[in-house]
Formats: sequence, structure tokens, C-alpha cells
Amino acid sequence: MDIHEYQAKEILTEYGVKIADGGLAYSPEDAVQRAREIGGSIWAVKAQIHSGARGKAGGIKLCRSHDEVAKAAEELLGKRLVTHQTGPAGKVCGRLYVEAGTDIAKELYFCLLVDRSSERIVMVGSAQGGMDIEELAQTNPEAITKIYIEPSVGLQDFQARAMAFALGLPVSMINTAVKTINGCYRALRDNDANMLEINPLVVTGKEDLLALDCKMGFDDNALFRRHRIAELRDKTQEDPREMAAADRGLSYVGLDGDIGCMINGAGLAMATMDMIKLAGGEPANFLDVGGGASPERTEKAFRLVLADKNVKAMLVNIFAGINRCDWIAEGVVHAVKKIDMKIPLIVRLSGTNVEEGRRIIAESGLPIITAETLAEAAEKAVQARDEVVAREG
Repeated sequence: MDIHEYQAKEILTEYGVKIADGGLAYSPEDAVQRAREIGGSIWAVKAQIHSGARGKAGGIKLCRSHDEVAKAAEELLGKRLVTHQTGPAGKVCGRLYVEAGTDIAKELYFCLLVDRSSERIVMVGSAQGGMDIEELAQTNPEAITKIYIEPSVGLQDFQARAMAFALGLPVSMINTAVKTINGCYRALRDNDANMLEINPLVVTGKEDLLALDCKMGFDDNALFRRHRIAELRDKTQEDPREMAAADRGLSYVGLDGDIGCMINGAGLAMATMDMIKLAGGEPANFLDVGGGASPERTEKAFRLVLADKNVKAMLVNIFAGINRCDWIAEGVVHAVKKIDMKIPLIVRLSGTNVEEGRRIIAESGLPIITAETLAEAAEKAVQARDEVVAREG
């Protein structure tokens, strides 16, 4: 789960990390009022969307008068911003963060994230901040420093000092940097975050360290014990299909294809998507219904897949180990009758009580296409999709 910049900054301040003065705005009038409260003669009006590279997309505007603040707010509110992280669909800006202008002497990059390959937390820093870290990694990888932190031990002061020197900070700022880095680590650890990125972390003319921007991502599996963090979720910034699935206890990831998938087990779901692509098709989603695919849960999964108007055919692939094929078959028949499907449905069952499951499908009287192997199911799904596309054409 991601949160907005202003929310991440509120968390950072609780751990001693300094930020510039700022305030939230939902209208041009709000934005002007925030600028008056902040004072000064220059402000940054920032679109609040779950994406980086907002500046390149026109989502950050520097203003030197209250009239400019109002104009910037009017332009940004309701605007769909498209960045390399949002994809072509972009994300709509529904709120703004108005921030005081900062006397920037130097821009740095700093990040903490969970590195699953090493099963540790990696601290990443660079003296070249304010740009995409992916671009920097390609053009000048030597400019990036990585320090691995053992979670059972935690961040050590010598590691924080090593990062501070790697960022090119003068000796007079090392203690300030160590305090900032420690604060960021505690914010990550105490809130079950899996990523905290500050880009840029700026050195001011008065040798202060300020988090000028911040992104935080959290482990969805830990939200049950982080109620305050869970309340920061902005569902307008997430794929509505994925949000609907999460609210129903289903694991769903929306994709760009047109063959809908309902599968039990993440590994089988990945294999099914690979087979669909191998057969010449494109999956519309990843959907793992888990082990308890009751008729009610199956119907929810069907409705979720079919809510995507791009879906031209649907493939159900179930391997019943904990489950039973006859239960799954009953759920599929119940769902198809209740939903009144208009697109081809391909069902492949394997595992416990598979013969009984196939009998239920065959005797249902429904136009369900069956398959015995995964390869056969994928080929039939692509063929059915092609026939639908040809008819529509």
C-alpha cells in the first residue's frame, strides 16, 4: 500500500526528520490560504498522486504570488497526470500540498527498502539527487552506495555515518545526517513499511537537511496491526478492480490482456498466464481465489473478472488439493447461471474428485468448454477469444 507525500512527511516528522513548512489543499482557495499561513514569497504547489516523476508530468509548480498559487491549484486539481510509473492511464489529482520554497544548496538521494533477495534491508544513497534513480543506475552506477542492514540487529551508527560520508556531506553535518538517517530507519521499521524514498533530500544554505519529497510503501499483510496506516489508504489512486478484490479477500492484479483468469494458487496462476502467452494470447488479470473456493467466493471472482470490459473469454484453471473438484464445479455452474455469461468460458479441473467435477460440468447443460491439460485449456481460451474478436470485427 502506498501513501501520499504529505502523509509520509507527517510520519517522518514524528521521528525527527525535518521537512519544509506545508499544508494540504483541496481547492484553489485552500491553496492560497495555506500559502498565507506558511508565509514567505515562493511556494511549491504539488499534485498528490501515488507516483514519482510528478515534476516531469507538470505536477509540481513553483509560484511567486498568491495569484500564481490559485492558478496552479486550478490547473492541477482534477488533472490526469501521466508518468512512467502510472502508465498511459495516469492518475487523477484530487488534492494538493502547498510547501514553502527552500534554499537548496545540494540535492541528494536516500532510500530504505526491503531487499527480498538478501533478506535484509538495503540503504541506498547518492550524492546526485533530484533525478530518477533508475536513470542514474544506468548512466553512473558508481554514484550509488548500498549498505545492507541486518533486521535482527538494526541500523548501526557506523552504517549511518558511512552513508552520510557517501552522500558527500561535510564533517559539520555528519551528526545531523546520522540523526536523519536513524529517524528514517525507525519510521520504516516501526510502521512495517517496505520502502521509504526521499528524493531529493536537500542540504539548505544554512546546512540543514530537509526531506523535500518522500514516498512510503507498506506491507499489505501487516495492515491488520497498523490501523493508523491503513486509514491513510487513498482508494482513488489504486486500480478499482484490485481494490474490489482486496475488499473481498481475493488476490487480484489487473493486466492489459483480454483473457480473464480464475485460478487457485499463485504458482498455478503464473504458469497459466505463461501458457496463455505461449498460445498467443494475453491474460487480462492475475486472480488467485485461494483454497476455499466456495460457490459464493467463486461467484465473487467471476463478477470481478467480468467487470473488466476488455475480457473476451474466461479461463478457470483449478487444481484441487485442499479443495475438491466437485465443489469447484458446483460453484462454477452456480456462478454462470446466476451471472448469465455472454463470453466463452473454458474450465480445466484436476485433482481430488476430478471425475465427479467434470460430470457436473458436462450435465449442467451450459455452454462450457472443457479441457484436461493446461496447454489444451490455454489453446482453447485463445481460440475462443479469437472467435469473439472476429465476430465483433
